[in-house]
Amino acid sequence: MTASPGDSPATTSSTTSAAVPRLSSSAVAAREREVVRHETSLRSLTVTAVRDLTSSVRRVTLVGPELAGFASAGPEDHLKVLFPAAPGQRIMRDYTPAAHRITDDGTDELDIDFVVHGDTGPASAWAAGAKPGDTLAVGGPRGSRLAPRGYTRYVLLSDESAAPALARWIAAVRDEGAVTAFVQSTDPRILDYPFPTGPGVTVTPIAPGAEAALAAFEDAAPDADTFVWAAGEATALVPIRRWLRERGLDKNQAKVDGYWRIGVAELDHHAPLDPENPED
Repeated sequence: MTASPGDSPATTSSTTSAAVPRLSSSAVAAREREVVRHETSLRSLTVTAVRDLTSSVRRVTLVGPELAGFASAGPEDHLKVLFPAAPGQRIMRDYTPAAHRITDDGTDELDIDFVVHGDTGPASAWAAGAKPGDTLAVGGPRGSRLAPRGYTRYVLLSDESAAPALARWIAAVRDEGAVTAFVQSTDPRILDYPFPTGPGVTVTPIAPGAEAALAAFEDAAPDADTFVWAAGEATALVPIRRWLRERGLDKNQAKVDGYWRIGVAELDHHAPLDPENPED
């Protein structure tokens, strides 16, 4: 996840579709997602590089000896990033690690992607001014939920805030089945983002908001052999989750995750997507 782009959710439409056939209990068990726990620590890291991936997404590369032993195995892993703040204040946001690697000389490097949207939000403002030598405190991830196996198709949706997770999802499942991915953005360069490619992978930019997302899912027509993941602004995702549940895709087959909510700072993405219907 990255800093929220602040787009307003679009109006929604109501559609009715046939339910997905239920699988046997053994088939469902084969698709359960493994959870891996990690030792957690707070790391003080230093910026070594900054580059713009698209018109709105900036990648910051961090290094430091405290990155030794860093592990992130799941597509939805998240870090706690603590930004510089005045004494007595705390500014913390959740981010998906875009990439972690060890260079030829043994240096651990961690990439974090930020949506830079021109407002005065602390995360966006920090990223806009980030330069080599700056420091940042990063905690986690506490654990990883691995991508599910056993599906023939994966339908994925994100906005800019969840682009790193979308890229990790594609990389995790493209050898497992066909991948149909949608990215919601008004950025004309959004496909410059380094989404993984492959023979069965398509990534299509669509307009922000629930209406465009619902149309994309209708066209994709997920079935019993499809896993669905969607992430972005929480309010706009509520009708998406409702549509998926009406088709018979429960939370084990269709994961819908609010990465940010308009007007809410430090959103706990573990909180219910829809407080009036907290079924996830």
